[in-house]
Amino acid sequence: MTPELQHTLASAVQFQGVGVHTGRPVSGRIEPARPDTGVSFVRTDIAELDPEIPARADRVSETRLGTVIANADGVSVSTVEHLMAALSGLAIDNAVVFIDGPEVPIMDGSCGPFVDLLDRAGRRLQSRPRRYLEILEPVVVEDGDKRVALTPSDRFEVAFEILFDDPAIGCQSLDIPIDEAAFRQELAEARTFGFLHEVEALRAAGLARGGSMDNVVVIDRGEVLNSDGLRRPDEFVRHKMLDAIGDMALLGGPLLARYEGRYAGHAMNNALARALLARPNAWREVCAPRRLAAVG
Repeated sequence: MTPELQHTLASAVQFQGVGVHTGRPVSGRIEPARPDTGVSFVRTDIAELDPEIPARADRVSETRLGTVIANADGVSVSTVEHLMAALSGLAIDNAVVFIDGPEVPIMDGSCGPFVDLLDRAGRRLQSRPRRYLEILEPVVVEDGDKRVALTPSDRFEVAFEILFDDPAIGCQSLDIPIDEAAFRQELAEARTFGFLHEVEALRAAGLARGGSMDNVVVIDRGEVLNSDGLRRPDEFVRHKMLDAIGDMALLGGPLLARYEGRYAGHAMNNALARALLARPNAWREVCAPRRLAAVG
């Protein structure tokens, strides 16, 4: 069977917004890239140091409030997970993201605006086959009651469970196979969320300066404070799944695997990615036929 081919953008597309933590305006563009080059970020505001940061799991330098990647010169870009999820979900393998600041804009808190941008740019087939990461044996990372795992599957599946004391969230779980249609319909519009007391504490620490109810679902004592409410009753777990897809995209290729997460976040996701890379016998690269439309 003819193998599935790689994609890049058909044209460049520009973006602008505000960094959720710095509060600074940021703009940039996403451009096509050559086959087999993957995704990289280039800081256009950096002159004296290497401005390019490959979007790879082994370049993750911080996970406390989002996923941060950095190069050997210490040049970094934070909050890359939503854009990475959009690129992965739309099966765009190769792209260069030029950005004039240290943080990818939060947009509306989901990756929907990035999906719209990528749709505007369009996709172009490339001459090289897509190389999937096929999981051959389970890889599991646990930390107390938190757990993440990649297990063998002939498609990409994501299962996630969250549990919060606040009744606005409670216990939520979802388990779905992910292809482009499912990503668009089920996950792309799910927004990031936080508790009012946490937002206030972050601002007191000089963080979350760009956070607002325009880009964060804010919860306080069982109530969603945003006037427009939730987009889905289980928007919270859907956003956690979106984050996981963005973090797994830093492995550098689409997955043939089942991802499972319980009470996990960016730190656990990166630990899982690094655990996989440290076990070369647990995975292999394969060229999948066109009938496989998994993303990851």
